[in-house]
Amino acid sequence: MTQAKALEASFLAEMLGQAGLGAPSEEFGGGHGEEQFASFLKQEQARLMVEKGGIGLAEMIFRSLSERDNAPR
Repeated sequence: MTQAKALEASFLAEMLGQAGLGAPSEEFGGGHGEEQFASFLKQEQARLMVEKGGIGLAEMIFRSLSERDNAPR
């Protein structure tokens, strides 16, 4: 389940980036440093989203892999 949650967090971080979260603001002009640390902000926000329940992706991944592992061969 830990790995499934990490995958969900990575997915959410990418979606947050595509939505424009962490885009450099024109007001502060943080330059390259602001751009570099924006990815850390997105990843942490995504991790917190998953910790609070996320979008259910981790649960679906975990359930799917568990069913596959328990399937008769």
